[in-house]
Amino acid sequence: MIQDNSPSTRRPRGIARSALALVFGASVAFAAMAATAADDPIVIKFAHVVAENTPKGKMANKFKALVEEKLGDQVVVEVYPNSQLFGDDKVLEAMLLGDVQMAAPALSKFSRYTDVLALYDLPFLFQDLDAVDRFQQSEDGQAMLSAMSDKGLLGLGYLHNGMKQLSASTPLRVPEDASGLKFRIMASEVLEMQFKAVDAAPIKKPFSEVFTLLQTKAIDGQENTWSNIYSKKFYEVQPYITESNHGLLDYMVVTSDEFWSGLPDDVREQVKAALDEALVYGNQIARDKAVEDKQKIAESGRSEIIELTPEERAQWVEVMKPVWGQFEEEIGAELIEEAYSANQAD
Repeated sequence: MIQDNSPSTRRPRGIARSALALVFGASVAFAAMAATAADDPIVIKFAHVVAENTPKGKMANKFKALVEEKLGDQVVVEVYPNSQLFGDDKVLEAMLLGDVQMAAPALSKFSRYTDVLALYDLPFLFQDLDAVDRFQQSEDGQAMLSAMSDKGLLGLGYLHNGMKQLSASTPLRVPEDASGLKFRIMASEVLEMQFKAVDAAPIKKPFSEVFTLLQTKAIDGQENTWSNIYSKKFYEVQPYITESNHGLLDYMVVTSDEFWSGLPDDVREQVKAALDEALVYGNQIARDKAVEDKQKIAESGRSEIIELTPEERAQWVEVMKPVWGQFEEEIGAELIEEAYSANQAD
């Protein structure tokens, strides 16, 4: 048989070889990229709005260190303090878009996503942080971490800042002393009603503006924890601080359900263990700082600390407690009762 070796008959075989080479090369390249992707670490961007020397800042850095200890290069935690990535007002939207994986906003900041967390803003609900811990670790308290699951957000744990005190330009001993005064509050309907209950004027302003507002007497007072009052120097422009312990300032460490459910089971378990340990660490710092910073304020002589008698405190409770009833429908009367019952130690 005579073979036809003309170029026209050889071309198909050459094209076939070239195509085969391309397919093989592409397969190798894809496999290489897949292997590289598999080797890439999981990155957790943890954004928060405070300094690194605060309970929240120290907790976040402890979490980073513990994840590295438990998972090595498999997971990398990047901490962004001082609103470097997002403020509390934008971070949850960014989380749902996948631009950040963890944050720890104040509980009041979740009002756009659920009503139930407004429970933590109710005045005189908890006597102290021990009662807060008992409730937050209870079945009901833990269930509240999932209150935003239908919105794609998942709570992973609670972090304390502390119990709130009242500061003002005049002494506050009984509710009538607050009448007519302007108090800065976070954006919260509960806190708004709390101050209206004592005939005061609640003013919603950013935390970053509070010192200047107090210094210029644009407002008369504010509510905050001992650590915030000290670190932000509010005591230097507020001659009186009433140790009321009337409210709670806490945070929730939150992530997106999509990110969390997408983690490998073993990785998720180790990350959660690291976070739980970091939260215990951060909560103890919050307790210690409350004692230390109150003492520093007292020693400064810049602000008089007013300690309420049981009778005086009872008057504040009597006036503010009706606020609970205004939010029973949204929060749930049974849940409020369960939280209040945590004041009684087992």
